[in-house]
Amino acid sequence: MSSLLNVLARQVRLALKRIPITSLAMIFVILVCLSLAFIDGWRSWTARNIQLHEMGISTSNMTRAIAQHASDTIKAADTTLVGLVERVQADGTGPDALLRLHALLVERVGELPQLQGLFVYDENGRWLANALPVTPTNVNNSDRDYFIYHRTHRDPKPYIGLPIRSRSTGVWIITVSRRINHADGSFAGVALATLSIDYFAKFYDSFDIGRHGAIVLALNNGIMLTRRPLLNDYTGKSMANTVLYRDSISKKAADTVFIVSAQDGVTRLNSFRHLDEYPLYVSSALSKDEILADWLTDTYVHTAGVAMLLVVLGLLGFHLVGQIKLRLNAEAELVRTRDALETLNGTLERLALQDGLTGLANRRHFDLTLDKEFSRAVREASSLALVMIDVDCFKQYNDIYGHAAGDECLRKISEVVKTNQNRPGDVAARYGGEELGVLLPGTDVRGAMAIAEKIRLEIHSLGIEHIGNSAGVVTVSAGVDAVIPVLDLDKPLELIQAADKALYAAKSAGRDRVCENTSVSNPHRSDAQQEPLSTL
Repeated sequence: MSSLLNVLARQVRLALKRIPITSLAMIFVILVCLSLAFIDGWRSWTARNIQLHEMGISTSNMTRAIAQHASDTIKAADTTLVGLVERVQADGTGPDALLRLHALLVERVGELPQLQGLFVYDENGRWLANALPVTPTNVNNSDRDYFIYHRTHRDPKPYIGLPIRSRSTGVWIITVSRRINHADGSFAGVALATLSIDYFAKFYDSFDIGRHGAIVLALNNGIMLTRRPLLNDYTGKSMANTVLYRDSISKKAADTVFIVSAQDGVTRLNSFRHLDEYPLYVSSALSKDEILADWLTDTYVHTAGVAMLLVVLGLLGFHLVGQIKLRLNAEAELVRTRDALETLNGTLERLALQDGLTGLANRRHFDLTLDKEFSRAVREASSLALVMIDVDCFKQYNDIYGHAAGDECLRKISEVVKTNQNRPGDVAARYGGEELGVLLPGTDVRGAMAIAEKIRLEIHSLGIEHIGNSAGVVTVSAGVDAVIPVLDLDKPLELIQAADKALYAAKSAGRDRVCENTSVSNPHRSDAQQEPLSTL
């Protein structure tokens, strides 16, 4: 097999020698240009996916907040109705009881801004009491959806009816009602709370959903209660035949999906959630084009820059081909160019091993060093320790203070790690995102724990404000493990997994702490007695 490979290698070399040097140079230039174009396209596509993923999370969080608002709003009204039903059933509907009840209704409507009104009807639909100054005597609500429901159902739960126009004010309202019973359990009337749709609309206006976004509050059967923006004839309209409702909302409790609107043809990122206590769901949607607008602008600018670079590279490449034809006269210049390229490659190689944001080693540098130090530890039968550090609640920090502040926070944390790095063999790297790794050759678990705890305390003492963290400041959690590796039995990945497991334990135990891997499955684990305590 080896002889066959050697023959093939010689044939390839001979074939390459037969190809003119100018053709090889042209092929090289083309490959470089194609590689740059591919890398830029891959970067842009990755950035697009990240943007869509992050906006999916944001939309889901917005939907969760809207659902909680709707649930709390209806819960407050429903709690009032429970008290009204109990009072009517206990005190009756005599003149004195109705007078006291009227005063109570006026008071409750004044306390709850979402309430448009409170009403009590008898078994025939006549108005017994309400929050208006005067109770009309010639109005009957027995034809209303909620009244018919309670008259024919003994269900003690609240009923949320179809959106209607109020007979007292003429505005669109959402009704929440409960059945009132006689002492024998027969139907005695209805207690009704009306919620102003404008109350929900004002709350929905506080969200930035762009020009083509939408927020919907609807019954579980697909009847729309309100929408932002509120279009003509949309209140009370059924959405049961829409693709979003038919394929997703009617089948799942919550989800986030892309749907092409049947109304305007706009592709939107729709996130919906059903309320836990009431037969309602909320949906928030953002236009996909608006989500990707900034990404698209950046892509255009970046692509234009890369295109210009490719043009320059192409021109330079063809110019180089021409120079190669005159290589006898340009040999000295080519030597200087080669030296310059080697210097540039060395600089690029150094830069490629450093993380641009934190100044620490990057993931590639970390992986190379881990393999090297792991092999050294196997040869020398020495201990190798790893500390994995993760910033607590860092996503919330970015959401609260912005990504620029998040970058500055990572720089400060990395500076603390670097100031504790004293030994030439130790390597501190940005492992990924907000996670850092500290590789400690010749260090046991006890030494690594001491180093990790010192780093944790210094980061805590920075006092970087973080209201999204229970400590009130930015903190980190760390996982530690050390091993004396044995050839063919231990792998570098196992050390990373063990430290990650300890980090997960620190997170699960409440964050802002250092945990060591307590697993006993590794017989080569380095304990505190095997190596003296080491410091960076």
